[in-house]
Parts: sequence; structure tokens; C-alpha cells
Amino acid sequence: MRAKVLYVSDLTYPARGRRYGDEDAYLTRELREHFDLALCHPLDAVGLMDRFDAVIVRNSGPVLHFQAEYDEFRAEAIARGTRVFNQLSGKADMVGKQYLVELSDAGYPVIPTTDSDPSTLPESAGYLVKPKLGSDSIGLRKVSRDELSTLALDGLLAQPLVDFQYEVSFYFVDREFQYALYTPDPKHRWELEPYQPTDDDLAFAQRFVDWNTIDHGIQRVDACRTVTGELLLVELEDLNPFLSLASTTDDHRIAFVNRVASSLGTLLSL
Repeated sequence: MRAKVLYVSDLTYPARGRRYGDEDAYLTRELREHFDLALCHPLDAVGLMDRFDAVIVRNSGPVLHFQAEYDEFRAEAIARGTRVFNQLSGKADMVGKQYLVELSDAGYPVIPTTDSDPSTLPESAGYLVKPKLGSDSIGLRKVSRDELSTLALDGLLAQPLVDFQYEVSFYFVDREFQYALYTPDPKHRWELEPYQPTDDDLAFAQRFVDWNTIDHGIQRVDACRTVTGELLLVELEDLNPFLSLASTTDDHRIAFVNRVASSLGTLLSL
């Protein structure tokens, strides 16, 4: 008998520059070659997951919009021993953005970040302040140095505005690199093109994937290339990263789906 997989997505979430429904229609069609698969809305996951061998959380939208229900899903899945892909052990965006402060303090190549002392941030033309539990730019605002110095960073983090050439994303399954895409025009975040990473680029991205505590799942490492040529981490998305599969090549799409199917198969055998 084939394994039964519950695929969690909000197909109608109005994501800017992204079409959740299209990406998930493609993924579910391909994964049905490997598993018996059913699709449900995030709010239905707790009531349905016991009928399946595993749950794959995909484009479910910002959990900020249904935080209590997501917290219930996490707690119930852990209590019941439900196999969830991504595994719920992630320590990056899956549990908020506190990791950016911790990585910055530890000297990782991250955009300088603080949640307590704005004076530690370098001089900049402006600063970004965002909620630790925010996503999809919800609650993001730009402030001056003077405004930042009087702002209470309760539940917030602050970063300097960074001049960069472009943004680039590296996509991994089970710590293994799959493909990379970049944004040639910084003003259009989701207009992506294939990117050929260097060995140094891959070492940069791999460092963050290896820091995280997910053995089975998809991770997207978002970085920016500064005007001086270095890469800095913008975000490590380990909950439900949009994959921009339509922007990569046919070969990469096929290889990605096969690698996800293999990872799910391994997770199901645990």
C-alpha cells in the first residue's frame, strides 16, 4: 500500500508576486506519482492529520493570520508523533526571527540585527524595524536613526538598510542544495531568474542550513549581495518557503520533486 500524505496549503492566499495555487497544483500533481495525497486548508489540518501517514506543510500563508490554530497544530502533531514535513524542529523562521539576532551576535554573515540596543547597529541612511513574529513584510516599517533611538523594541528587531546589488535565494532539501534563483532588479523581489552559484556562495548558504536542526524538509536561504560583493543573510525560511519553481529549469523542477519524494519516503520509514 502507498503512503497517505496530507498536503496543507492555502491556495487562495493573495501573496504579492506569487501564485500559491499554481505552485501547489504542480507539486501535488507530481507527488501523486509517489503517494496517495489529499489537500487541505491549514485550518483543517488538526482534524484530518490522524488519517494520514505524514503531513506536508507547503504554501499555507503567514501563520500570523491564524497563530492560535497553528500553535495547536504544532502541539498536537508533536504530542501525537505525527510525521511533519518540514520537521517541526526548525529554529529559524519556523519559530520567529529571534535567530537573526542570535546569528548576528555570533558573528555570522547576517545583516546586523538587534532587539535591544540600536546603538550597536552601523550608521545607515535608514533602518528597518519588523516584528519577530512577522512575515511577508507584515508590520515592516522604515525609520530614521533618531526615531530608532527612541523606539521600544518590544517584540521587534531592527536592522540597517543595506545597499545591495541583488537578492539571491538558495533552495535545499534535507541539507542538499537543489537550485538557486536571483532577483536582477531589487525593486521586483519575485521576478526571479536562474542563478549559477559559486563554491563560495554554496558554502555561505550551506552554513545556515547546517546550523538549523531540520533533517527532513525544505529550506530557502535568502541573501543579498552587497555593493562590496559579500553575501549577507536576509532570512532562513524553514516553515513554508515559496519555491518559485516556475522560475527554474525543467531539469531542476524534476530533480526537486524527486528529491522531495525521496525525503518524504525516508521520513515515513522512521
